[in-house]
Amino acid sequence: MLQLVGLELYKLFTKSRSWIAIAAILFIVAAVFFAMYSEGEKLLGMSTQSLQDSFLFEGNIINGYLITYFIQNAMLVHVPMLIALVCGDMISGEASSGTIRFLLTRRVSRSKIIISKFIACNIYSTILVLVLAALSLGLGVAIFGKGDMIILKDIIYIIEEGTVPMRMLYAFSFSILGMASISSLAFMFSAFTQSSITPVVMTMVVIIAFTILSALNIDFFNAMKKYFFTNYMNNWKLFFEEPYNMSKIWKSVIVLSLHIVAFFTITILYYRKKDIQS
Repeated sequence: MLQLVGLELYKLFTKSRSWIAIAAILFIVAAVFFAMYSEGEKLLGMSTQSLQDSFLFEGNIINGYLITYFIQNAMLVHVPMLIALVCGDMISGEASSGTIRFLLTRRVSRSKIIISKFIACNIYSTILVLVLAALSLGLGVAIFGKGDMIILKDIIYIIEEGTVPMRMLYAFSFSILGMASISSLAFMFSAFTQSSITPVVMTMVVIIAFTILSALNIDFFNAMKKYFFTNYMNNWKLFFEEPYNMSKIWKSVIVLSLHIVAFFTITILYYRKKDIQS
């Protein structure tokens, strides 16, 4: 199995599209760093203008922690598309080129092939989150320094500097699970088609549709929201509240995990009986 996973990872990283996501993360992080370095004080002033009459902000407010939170909040909206671009091609890409049929002639079961591809797909999504964490947090702290972290929501959270690294660890770990749900969905769609583009489009349609339906304040959709995995993907933000809402965090973990298992189960059950004709 390890050999199969290694082979899938090798094939994955020899494709140019696999490096597009990493290049996009590099570019966006660099752009945010430049913007915050040149206009950070102005942007912060605009955000806290209504509070400046009541609060006195001192210290290194624009620090690596705050910028990492900002980047994570922005990037995890777009990373799903980058993940779908790669994971949606894991099966359909080989089906369209005909290599999947050759692969199935080997003395390896279909289940093992699908499992190895699924593992490689989720390793890739994990790598993207880790790259985002290393660049935003590592370089952010190196360039902008450390300090207490201010989160402006309905309630103002001022997080002590010493507790931020652990919160960041929890948040990025949760994000890995959230991105795994996206990669699993794209992987499932990849099994149903021979087109490399269709799984990407279908994945994004599901994400956009669930997001729009969740925003509609209609009783019918309000009752369904708890089943939409997209409602739980951004709950990494809960780690930056005080105190932690552990019941909501664990519920999010369970819901996302169940979706990953469901997507994978559908994929492997379908592909075991699929007629490979090309």
